[in-house]
Amino acid sequence: QVHFVESGGGLVQPGGSLRLSCAASLSRFSIYTMGWYRQAPGKQRELVATNTNVGWTNYADSVKGRFTISRDNAKSTVYLQMNSLKPEDTAVYYCNAPALVTTDSWGQGTQVTVSS
Repeated sequence: QVHFVESGGGLVQPGGSLRLSCAASLSRFSIYTMGWYRQAPGKQRELVATNTNVGWTNYADSVKGRFTISRDNAKSTVYLQMNSLKPEDTAVYYCNAPALVTTDSWGQGTQVTVSS
């Protein structure tokens, strides 16, 4: 059974930065592509960044150039560095392994609010 614990969210002013962390209880973490998702109020959850088992990364156009996903396989942890934050980045952020997503595999998420 997979389990994810996200942390690092908070309230930040536009233009600010946050670093999110996700600790994964996932056997053989290193073989999985990991992703960060977000869900804004009234919107569907969207995938914003992925990091493959060999370290290739991909980003949604809305965050490209501002967000950086990374991972520490020894710690089974994935990170999301978010810079130049905008009000439209306000959402609950979740991590997951895209290949393992089920209704029950989501953690509690971490709230990011970008507001002056």
